[in-house]
Amino acid sequence: MKEKTIQPHIIELPRIYDPRGSLTFVEDNEQVPFEIARCYWTYDIPSNEERGGHSHYQQWELLVAAAGCFNVNVYQGSEWLTFTLDRPYRGLLIPAGWWRTLDNFASGSVCLVMASGKYDEADYQRDFEIYNQELAKQ
Repeated sequence: MKEKTIQPHIIELPRIYDPRGSLTFVEDNEQVPFEIARCYWTYDIPSNEERGGHSHYQQWELLVAAAGCFNVNVYQGSEWLTFTLDRPYRGLLIPAGWWRTLDNFASGSVCLVMASGKYDEADYQRDFEIYNQELAKQ
């Protein structure tokens, strides 16, 4: 479960400035260290709600605030790290094995997720206590 060499970190995505509006893209998997198998987005999240609350055994993800802003909190046994996503040209890379929660959503926020795998419930650990027990065994 534990990815020991890479920690979650911000990736700057390409930005093309134009007086009519800016453009950011991800193509041919050059901007992320995995082949993108699935994209999804969450939206209409009340500011007092929390999303996430799980880790993945195999799947990697890149989270982007396509609109608005929110916090992503990640954990892997020692301390919580918090990243504020508030620009559509910055993404948070989360390797497999990291617990994550998302909170503090501004009105109108959209969280875009690019994932290395298709949805597979067996790849999720949704129980924080069991997650910590599995970490202790490594």
